[in-house]
Amino acid sequence: MPEFQSKMRYKELVDVYEALTSTTKRLEKTAILAEFLKNTETEILPIVTLLSLGKVFPVWSEKEIGIGLKLLMKAISLVVGVSMDTVEDSVRDNGDIGFAAEALFANRYQSTLFTRPLTIVKVYKNMTKLAEISGKNAQTRKIRILIELLTSASPSEAKYISRTVVEELRVGIGEGTIKDAVSEAFNIEKEVVERALMLTNDPGLVAEVAKAEGEGGLKKLNLIPGKPVKPMLSQLSPGIESSVEEMGAAICETKYDGFRVQIHRRGDEIKVFTRRLDNIVKAVPEIVEYVQKCLPHEDLIVEGEIIATKDGNPISFQYILQRVRRKYEIERLRLEVPLIMYLFDVLYYKKPLIDTPFGERRQVLESIAKVEPSKFELSNQVIVTPENIEDAQKLFESSIKDGHEGIMIKDPLAPYMPGIRGKKMLKLKAEPETLDLVVVGGTYGRGRRANLIGSYLMAAQDEEGNLKTIAHTATGLDDATLLELSNKVESLMIEKKGRKVKARPEIILEIAYSEIVKSPEYESGYSLRFPVVKRIRDDKGIEDIDTVHRIESIFNARN
Repeated sequence: MPEFQSKMRYKELVDVYEALTSTTKRLEKTAILAEFLKNTETEILPIVTLLSLGKVFPVWSEKEIGIGLKLLMKAISLVVGVSMDTVEDSVRDNGDIGFAAEALFANRYQSTLFTRPLTIVKVYKNMTKLAEISGKNAQTRKIRILIELLTSASPSEAKYISRTVVEELRVGIGEGTIKDAVSEAFNIEKEVVERALMLTNDPGLVAEVAKAEGEGGLKKLNLIPGKPVKPMLSQLSPGIESSVEEMGAAICETKYDGFRVQIHRRGDEIKVFTRRLDNIVKAVPEIVEYVQKCLPHEDLIVEGEIIATKDGNPISFQYILQRVRRKYEIERLRLEVPLIMYLFDVLYYKKPLIDTPFGERRQVLESIAKVEPSKFELSNQVIVTPENIEDAQKLFESSIKDGHEGIMIKDPLAPYMPGIRGKKMLKLKAEPETLDLVVVGGTYGRGRRANLIGSYLMAAQDEEGNLKTIAHTATGLDDATLLELSNKVESLMIEKKGRKVKARPEIILEIAYSEIVKSPEYESGYSLRFPVVKRIRDDKGIEDIDTVHRIESIFNARN
């Protein structure tokens, strides 16, 4: 870790947090953050930018703080000098660990006389230390580090330290606000900042370079193998014919019901990132072997889908999750759940290819990949124009027959656009469209299911990244999955009143539904008729969930 000279007080950042929470207007939030970034020393801009998002590490980092709510509450109880029951009561009454900490510290009667004011660097360093602790007595050592921070904290500082530890800052900003604030603070075109963020996936780096080197420095930033970028996202196709006609020509590919991954090679190091940007390289040793054998020993980034098979046929997505979740018995599972890699894109080969049209990127991929049947293949595809639409229909039908989801319809002239959902990449599935939503709460059942959370409150996100409720769902779960989901939600619980609970938003569910209707009952302004849980999406994070804007678009298209 570098040595920082900055003595900037953490209180200054807390004042910004408080100012951000005092307004719901995006322009005001942007102005507040821009002014702060402009007056922050360059060396700690990466830290400040991450902390402004409620994070300590970039989203693609393998490091994590690793502090659960119980451990944090124990640290608070020791510093404040109250029982765990008192802390739990305060969390329940306030509905948030941050507000609970603030209230408890305001009434604190066990204090230290000689404490130094907290600096931003001190808070950051202590939180990074938490991620480095493992092994024997890890919890005890982590509590000591938390206590050291909290002992010197004011009530408001304790509020935001607590929220940062559990990664739920609740000040109403996301990467969009960061982009606008960096642009405003350093007088750089938004498009330049957006592209730099898109290519690096590192807001802290972008802020630092923007201040130190200006627009010219940001324009030099590009893809680097080893650092993942957000995947390009697809929209729902209205139909093969209209989609192909709009594009003029299209590359249609089989849509595999698998685990989307981004494979990076830099020198001898290979990493396999999920769409959540987690590195799962240790869980998929055969994929690494295939990369070694079937791709050149050059710096590269390729993208594809991993599927699980049995007797040569694709099997449930859940079996792939078994593989990527596991840290042990990998070799046994490797035999029980064989994996096939289907590549469909290349983002980097010796140089960035992100601006190269997809059709040309596909040609590069075909020229460098050595196919090994039933192990390492390229996605099945056809090139379609309005004159041979039937080829796309045949591919769709054969893909469904082979047990896949449908087809992708891609514009061959399109660049790769990380994190962007647009009309350059469409999907057509046999089953009705679903929504990926996050669990924010639930309700315990009755009778024999009184000890299980049987109904789940789901939410989408608005343009600011704020969560807006849209439905309760209670169907589609077998007993084993219900037990798993209930236990997960209980581990994330932040409030319980009677049979109802609120939970930290971490669990993503794929929800099928019959219709979207307008409804004042939910914060989104919409509701889902007959929502059914299709599956738990452990491969997706909260940044991947569907937006209120998309739900509104689907509603308008069907009404």
